[in-house]
Amino acid sequence: MYHKGFAVAARVLDTGPFWPASSSATLYPENPPVTDSKGSAQENFLTEAFICDAVRTPFGRYAGALSSIRTDDLAAIPLRALAQRNPSVDWSVLDDVIYGCANQAGEDNRNVARMALLLAGFPKEVSGVTVNRLCGSSLEAVALAARAIKSGEASLVVSGGVESMTRSPFVMPKPNAPFSRAAEIFDSTIGWRFVNPEMKARYGADSMPETAENVAEEFRVSRADQDAFALRSQQRWARAHADGFFTKEIVPVPFLQKHGAPKMFDTDEHPRPDTTLEALANLKPIVKPSGTVTAGNASGVNDGACAVLLASKEAVAKYKLTPRARVIASTAIGVAPRIMGFAPAPATKKLLARTGISLSDIGVIELNEAFAAQALAVTRDLGLADDDPRVNPNGGAIAIGHPLGASGARLVATAVSQLHRSQSRYALCTMCIGVGQAVATLLERV
Repeated sequence: MYHKGFAVAARVLDTGPFWPASSSATLYPENPPVTDSKGSAQENFLTEAFICDAVRTPFGRYAGALSSIRTDDLAAIPLRALAQRNPSVDWSVLDDVIYGCANQAGEDNRNVARMALLLAGFPKEVSGVTVNRLCGSSLEAVALAARAIKSGEASLVVSGGVESMTRSPFVMPKPNAPFSRAAEIFDSTIGWRFVNPEMKARYGADSMPETAENVAEEFRVSRADQDAFALRSQQRWARAHADGFFTKEIVPVPFLQKHGAPKMFDTDEHPRPDTTLEALANLKPIVKPSGTVTAGNASGVNDGACAVLLASKEAVAKYKLTPRARVIASTAIGVAPRIMGFAPAPATKKLLARTGISLSDIGVIELNEAFAAQALAVTRDLGLADDDPRVNPNGGAIAIGHPLGASGARLVATAVSQLHRSQSRYALCTMCIGVGQAVATLLERV
């Protein structure tokens, strides 16, 4: 007997045909967008997935305030805070904890999601899974949680992610021959290690800053424009911080000092709100002397964690939760690894084509600022002005920082808050990913 659930499963599994990069307007022609009676863009699923709360640590600098905290302990902090903020929830029936993490080679090994939930005091019966889509890991975690709820296989899920780039270990392979005296060692903080020679021959092994230079050259993004974008990120963060915008999404973290009692760390550590265009212009390029990418117009190497509570309509009512946004849809796409930073542009087009929403309908755009070069290439390809007020209105990763496995969930937390602040209807969260991918998620204010 045919059941409508099969149609849902088929829709989830169908990835559609391959298509030329230029044919984004005709994506998934066999699946026209579905809207509800109120005109809300909805995938044809059994139920809705609501975001009810989101909390994160402040993001720390490399070797900064969070550097003394183990990665699994860091991951537990927002989980514990989420439970404390929502005392009406029966956490023993939580369906899953889905956490993103890009490294997983150190204290985040052996499924850091499961480790973190136990360290946070969640019941032992609660399961946890760690996902890895590199920089997009925690945005992927939000998408997976929403899909589980939409399909009816879950009703209450915590998603999020963690990264301690400070505590990322050095790693080394075993020798290729007995008694070998040769040894390799890699810093796992960011980027390639154990590179496959065939992969390198076919696609290169460009570092992240090198991919940003590739994008800057291919899409003609000048150094001056990159620095101006970086300055706006810092200034927008400063205004948002002064207004107390981040207060509700940040849980203070006590940290040890060299002398004296522990101090409460409650503000992102990476921003440089006092920087100027002159100061940014004086920074040296980090890839090549003639390059345009600098430490000032790139995101940081950071530590942090974030957790997001998602629930079905039934769970919202049962546990007296307050839905703040619904997850409409999420998608992912690939591009050439050497220009990975451009990928949010086609990912966004794919998402909009699937949902039938126009970019002009979106009031909040949280675009992860891996580099100013790639952010500008993306916004320009989407037809947006360099200083569009919808794009990262409270600053982005250039100011706030980019702890890889936590950044996607941070985009969601910030986007939901900004939706309510601006009374906008839709928010887009999107980010580029190493090895040439991007993810994009569409949210709607409730």
